[in-house]
Amino acid sequence: QVHLVESGGGRVQPGGSLRLSCAVPGRTFSLSPMGWFRQASGKEREFVASTTRSGWQVYYADSVKGRFTISRDNAKNTVYLQMNSLQPEDTAVYYCAAQTGATMTEPADFGSWGQGTQVTVSS
Repeated sequence: QVHLVESGGGRVQPGGSLRLSCAVPGRTFSLSPMGWFRQASGKEREFVASTTRSGWQVYYADSVKGRFTISRDNAKNTVYLQMNSLQPEDTAVYYCAAQTGATMTEPADFGSWGQGTQVTVSS
């Protein structure tokens, strides 16, 4: 079981930025495609972004395309989510996870979920 630890959440005003980090202890990080998901209060968990093992291919939800950037540093066993131009609708708990299934976007194809980090966008 891989244990993921997210950090970097907080409260920010609309138009602001945050950078989330997800640390993956152990030596298996570079073997796993990684993803970021979010879950707003009362809503289902949804895909945000994902990256392949090398980081060369990335995928984004339409709602965050052009504003969010996923990246990874395999030497540091860490995946990042840079979030710019944040809007109130981005408010959610953000989770990172390792791919365990076939797709790069379905929550059911990811496992080893972290505990999540709260992002609140409010004026």
